[in-house]
Amino acid sequence: MSEPVLTVDSVSAPSAPARRARPGRVWRAGLPWVVPVVLLVVWQTGSSTGLIPEEVLPPISEVLDTGRYLEGTGELQRHILTSLRRISIGFGIGAATGLLLGFAVGMSRLAEGLFDRSLQMVRTIPHLALVPLMIAWFGIGELPKVLLVALGTLFPVYLNTVNGIRGVEPKLVELGRSYGLGPLGVIRQVVVPGALPSILTGIRYALGVAWLTLVVGETIASRDGIGFLAQNARELLRTDQIVLAVLLYAIAGFLADALIRSVERVTLRWHPHFRRGASA
Repeated sequence: MSEPVLTVDSVSAPSAPARRARPGRVWRAGLPWVVPVVLLVVWQTGSSTGLIPEEVLPPISEVLDTGRYLEGTGELQRHILTSLRRISIGFGIGAATGLLLGFAVGMSRLAEGLFDRSLQMVRTIPHLALVPLMIAWFGIGELPKVLLVALGTLFPVYLNTVNGIRGVEPKLVELGRSYGLGPLGVIRQVVVPGALPSILTGIRYALGVAWLTLVVGETIASRDGIGFLAQNARELLRTDQIVLAVLLYAIAGFLADALIRSVERVTLRWHPHFRRGASA
């Protein structure tokens, strides 16, 4: 006998008219790009006309030329791939650990009693303050950078997972049980969909913290990566390379956030907020 299906989709199914194209859709899609484009135009105009000193902010055309030169030498690809590898491993470890602990603490009073107090104590320690200790323990290899990114990622995911699970409407859980769902069925069909908006919010925030942590880690102790590119450029007084590194971080952060937004749109189609395509 198949298990009864109870999902949040059944509570609020998307209506067909909501999927139709709406007037002004193109305008809404282009609106967020107005400010960045204006800033780029002001940047290029101010730098090329001398209103902004070149040693303060070189023209964007010069920064792009620098990027093309580094790409030609292969140096740019090496630094980008190194940073992506570190962020992927560190974020994966931190997010997976945060999810596991969040579900355990959110679903079990025993796990809450065992872990929550200790985790809250560790959370109050600024993880970037551990950089000198990490270097003293592990040197300037890959391990301290990955661990720092994992630490920065863990707690936003953990807190938002616990908060999302505890925010699930108890009546929905009781309704699921009354439909004959077992513990796993309740988790899969009621708890996870109900907690997912909060979990994804935590993952989005954690991605920002992960990139911030990587910037610090690579700037202080590294021999490659985007942070090293910026640090090395500072010693050589190459402002164009420093600005290039900042732009690379901005692009990487934007793409990572866009990826999570895409996951939200796919997994939260049932949610009125995300069905409207509004940005959080």
